[in-house]
Amino acid sequence: VQLQASGGGLVQAGGSLRLSCAASGRTFSNYDMGWFRQAPGKEREFVAYISWSSSSTYYVESVKGRFTISRDNAKNALYLQMNSLKPEDTAVYYCAVREGGDYRYWGQGTLVTVSS
Repeated sequence: VQLQASGGGLVQAGGSLRLSCAASGRTFSNYDMGWFRQAPGKEREFVAYISWSSSSTYYVESVKGRFTISRDNAKNALYLQMNSLKPEDTAVYYCAVREGGDYRYWGQGTLVTVSS
């Protein structure tokens, strides 16, 4: 499966961005998916998860109430709505497909920079 993330950019603290991830190559609706991020000098960390049917979502504590993960299986698309952005949200954001309990397929990442 191929994943293409987009929507990153430069935003002031308190602002919003919506990331998108376009998937191709497999039946998108069969897979759970997630968003991860990697800040400069830090390890990649989990941000959000959504099940194949959208019936289940999960977030890292630091983004709860500010970020919303969603998907449109008809469009083979995954989204991350990010509100009330903080400078500590600055990172490269990656979308990923979960298969067999592991995140096996990754997009190329999109950079989000939040200025204070």
